[in-house]
Amino acid sequence: MMYLGIEIGGTKLQLVAGNGDGTIERQIALPVERSAGAEGIRAQIVAALPALVQEYQPAAIGVGFGGPVDWETGRICCSHQISGWGEFPLGSWLSSTAGIPAFVENDANVAALGEALHGAGRGFNTVFWINMGSGVGGGLVTQGSLYHGAKPGEAEIGHIRLNKSGTLVEQKCSGWAVDLRIREAVQLQPTGILANLVSSNPGAESRQLGAALAQNDPIAQAILSELADNLGFALSHVVQLFHPEVIVIGGGLALVGEPLRAAISEALPRYVMDSFLPGPKVRIAGLLPNSVPVGALALAASRLDAKGR
Repeated sequence: MMYLGIEIGGTKLQLVAGNGDGTIERQIALPVERSAGAEGIRAQIVAALPALVQEYQPAAIGVGFGGPVDWETGRICCSHQISGWGEFPLGSWLSSTAGIPAFVENDANVAALGEALHGAGRGFNTVFWINMGSGVGGGLVTQGSLYHGAKPGEAEIGHIRLNKSGTLVEQKCSGWAVDLRIREAVQLQPTGILANLVSSNPGAESRQLGAALAQNDPIAQAILSELADNLGFALSHVVQLFHPEVIVIGGGLALVGEPLRAAISEALPRYVMDSFLPGPKVRIAGLLPNSVPVGALALAASRLDAKGR
């Protein structure tokens, strides 16, 4: 049985066709024009959907949306990056547009489901996902199903406070936060390895972190240690409350790869009570950059199945 998956973020829009086991048959990636707002994104979806529906005859649509969502109704609460989404009934709009059921979740929840079922969390009962991109989000999957709790049902680890003064995880651990930290470091050390990489590849400074680490740049090492320590502290709350068997790291910063995974694995036990040690495994996402699209296909399959029971 075929399904459609849609990822709606602040910087990208993806539409995929595939089956319930997460295999993508076709993928369409479109740029997001922030100035066009939600209406512009909806116009892109309307333009792309008919051909996909006609070719693949999907049974349902799954959506990962970059913002808080009423997952039961598919209504968007808001977007923190794109105007025009507030209280929009995305689920019913998509269902009416495509003529098939549509199910909507926060994108971090969708990515968590994709990684738990088909990615780095496969084979584990309890999987926690943390996304480090333009923001920081989370998702918890237990026994193959998303954990929601009370509405809106999102694991907003990015809004955990790192101290009583109000510093949020997102302010220190998002891609944009690391970009800022690198710019500050480069101003202080304008001739180092990291500075040379950034000057040669302007924009998205955090993309240069992995290359600088590979060259043993001490500034890059210091930034990584600081990042991992903040993440270890934040994730210790997840461990002590929910005891995941594995924590999966995703988003743009996950492209740093093994150095990031190893640093978080080292930092996390410092903040976990002794009786819970050694703590969960830490893995880099296995589906990057398709954690959300694959999760959207899995969401469509699982919610349609639950609806039919």
